[in-house]
Amino acid sequence: MDPFQIDADITKAHTIHTDFYTSESVFEMSKELIFAKSWQYIGGVHLLKDNNIHPFILLEKFLNEPLVLIQNEMGDIRCCSNVCTHRGNLLANEPCKSKQLICKYHGRRFDLDGHFKFMPEFELAANFPTQNDNLAQLPIFQLGSLYFTALTKLDPNLYFKDMLERVSFLSIQQMEYRKDLSTIYQIKANWALYVENYLEGFHIPFVHNSLNAVVDYGTYSTEIFEYCNLQLGLGKQEDASFDIPSGHQDAGKSVVAYYFWVFPNMMFNFYPWGLSFNYVEPTGLDSCKVSFEVYVWDESKLEKGAGSGLHQVEMEDEAIVENVQKGVKSRFYTQGRFSPTRETGPHHFHQLLAKALESSK
Repeated sequence: MDPFQIDADITKAHTIHTDFYTSESVFEMSKELIFAKSWQYIGGVHLLKDNNIHPFILLEKFLNEPLVLIQNEMGDIRCCSNVCTHRGNLLANEPCKSKQLICKYHGRRFDLDGHFKFMPEFELAANFPTQNDNLAQLPIFQLGSLYFTALTKLDPNLYFKDMLERVSFLSIQQMEYRKDLSTIYQIKANWALYVENYLEGFHIPFVHNSLNAVVDYGTYSTEIFEYCNLQLGLGKQEDASFDIPSGHQDAGKSVVAYYFWVFPNMMFNFYPWGLSFNYVEPTGLDSCKVSFEVYVWDESKLEKGAGSGLHQVEMEDEAIVENVQKGVKSRFYTQGRFSPTRETGPHHFHQLLAKALESSK
């Protein structure tokens, strides 16, 4: 039996083999098979507030891909390789304002669309320049104030469309980044264990007393899409909920939170006050970094309902996930089973992981 084969029938399926969390070779495989073939977060529009060139490393300590976010004279945004096509030097080393990119090694120049412009001492070079002398262009997708890219050509609709249609009534375009409310957590656990914990509400009554007092666990549900899923949190009457317009599929429901996950490592938590975006970055086989970035469109509703006390909920999740990391190393545990009623989210996640790893065969 293939340890990474997940039965499509959740009533029969076993969870993914613990090798996924404990094997260095599987961890290395996941770089190219999972993360290099999915959409990843760049940052918010505030990155280009004072500069038009912003270099960054995509998934530092994991993919380690040097990229640069560029805004040209027309206001168009580009995401390009930050590596000079001459000898591989990094082009931009820090955020700046400039009308072009100039390599500080031998003076090769590129315009703000990443196209080759000039190179000294190359007059005698045959068949020069070619397309290969331009900077590699990466796709870019903007969701409100957030930028995303991918190392390969991907259709953003497969990942984001269902989510955007569901929350189309929200003021996403008006949300503002709040650095004072954002934070970073270092977790001593494999990235996938953190994601799995997020993908089910099964643990809420056992782990999160404060959240359980707000969310109606009995009506908590999960909806599965191709590369994302939704956990719909309904609340009790006294809790802050969305003002959902008539005609929307959730009209009449007391929705306190839309918890969207996008494969493989992004969580979009929509609350009546705004968005808490969680981005999980692998930093090692048994460690990850989780960034909580907060974007607000209605400050009057902060710290009300399901979107309050997020730090406490995170601490509770972190303690559980780190214990699971210790447990999956046990010689007495290799695979578990799924609750057909409460763990459709983790089952979906494991199926996508298995599908990605299947491409290595």
